[in-house]
Amino acid sequence: MEIPKRTNGEIIKGALILTMAALFIKILSAVYRVPYQNIVGDIGFYIYQQIYPLYGIAVMLSTAGFPVIISKVMSDYNEHGKAIKEKVLTITLLFLLGVGIFLFLALYINAEAIAYLMGDLELKKLIQVTAFSFLLIPFTSFFRGYFQGVEQMEPTAFSQVTEQAVRVAAILLVSYFLIHNGYTLYEAGEGAFFGSVVGIIAALIILIKFWVKENRKISFRWNLSGQLKAKGVIWKLIKYSLTIGFSSLLLLFIQLIDSFNLYSLLILNGLDENSAKMTKGIYDRGQPLIQLGTVVATSIALSIVPSISNAKKKGNENLISKEIKYTIKICFVVGVGATFGLMLIVKQVNTMLFRNQLGSDVLTILTISILFTSLSLTVIAILQGLGHTVFPALSIFIALLVKYIVNIMLIQKFGTSGAAISTVIAYLIVALLNLIYLRKLKYKLISISVFLKIILSAFVMIAVLFLFQNVIEPFIFERFRPKATFLSLTSVMIGGLVYVFSIIKLRVFTENELKLIPFGNKVMKLLKLQK
Repeated sequence: MEIPKRTNGEIIKGALILTMAALFIKILSAVYRVPYQNIVGDIGFYIYQQIYPLYGIAVMLSTAGFPVIISKVMSDYNEHGKAIKEKVLTITLLFLLGVGIFLFLALYINAEAIAYLMGDLELKKLIQVTAFSFLLIPFTSFFRGYFQGVEQMEPTAFSQVTEQAVRVAAILLVSYFLIHNGYTLYEAGEGAFFGSVVGIIAALIILIKFWVKENRKISFRWNLSGQLKAKGVIWKLIKYSLTIGFSSLLLLFIQLIDSFNLYSLLILNGLDENSAKMTKGIYDRGQPLIQLGTVVATSIALSIVPSISNAKKKGNENLISKEIKYTIKICFVVGVGATFGLMLIVKQVNTMLFRNQLGSDVLTILTISILFTSLSLTVIAILQGLGHTVFPALSIFIALLVKYIVNIMLIQKFGTSGAAISTVIAYLIVALLNLIYLRKLKYKLISISVFLKIILSAFVMIAVLFLFQNVIEPFIFERFRPKATFLSLTSVMIGGLVYVFSIIKLRVFTENELKLIPFGNKVMKLLKLQK
């Protein structure tokens, strides 16, 4: 199985395409929930968000989990002959099929039991519809993993964009049709997850077309007779699944814990079913805000991670240290700016996106997790690039355990505010543990002076925004949606400009670091004018 060699230019182009596709998908994944909530309301949003973590696990496994695992296994056997490589891929596909079928049966057969644990038996059919996603992910994962393993990123990127675009269109169109034709909110939820399955099918069609074209070049054949023990390959797949795959599901596991006990605990607090569902739906407004808040920091930072992996292979420790320091710095800068900025305008943003200010206090607490989520995802990716996959998974397990326990302790006292606090604590634990571990590996993080400059820039932004809002607020009725939209967007623009200007003025980034940032050359010119 001779794999065509790719030039450095083709590899870089492919990596760029994959990064842009990931950015598009993350933004769309957060944004579509706003019109969906507007269509189905808070209770409908509660229904969707109760089941979304289960579907999200399927999506993450087929995009960021299994494909990475497959490409890593392929690289482990890269120097072997055609028969061995074919056997590795064959075993991998069988492994994925086994996992997919197991997860499908586990969800479909136990749907009623899962719905009961969530406290809402009407969720049973939605869980069963979602279960079908796990029958498709072995194939999408296999194709994506193979193409990434041979450094062809275009099929993965195109399939992911197609999947997300078809999925979002299907969710919104089907939900709108069902709601406006008298169907129940639970039936609208079933339709939404059916649309999600359609998106996976669309991605599979794209991948099959690329595979048919590629297979003409490499003549891949089904092979279980190569001189290689299957046990070794299976062990690698299990090991990587429990580390890399588990780590890719951080955000979804946090949401899944809330799906299992938040609604039930609200009922125990004395809320009636409808009030509890609405309260949980309002709480779930925080998820798209967290995703939007982390997308820029993680996308920019994670685009640097491949160079860390390459430097590790070459043993270039000096370059690794510089890249890690820069990656964490840019993640911290964007994360701090997004967190403090959104906290100050959360009421207006809540009205702009979701039509009212309900739950703004809870959303303010959840907004704090943007910084810790950004740091967690970035540092975990860095550690994986360095070959350290076990500790990040362990840190996530600890954080999930804490999240579950703190939920029980705080929700009974503080309602959804308690769930928000436990979420912040969980992300903080993951961020701190992995930063400490990275530091123990002798890699330097940001200096105290840079840290203080970033915090100072945030306070400058807060002061300007506070002044701006107090001056303009008498003329703006922020509960009125269009005016809240105006106030939100102008605050984002002003706050963003002030924050960026302060970061530049205080020389948080060196000139070499600025060259790596989009539009960095223009910023360089601005810096030179200020000297």
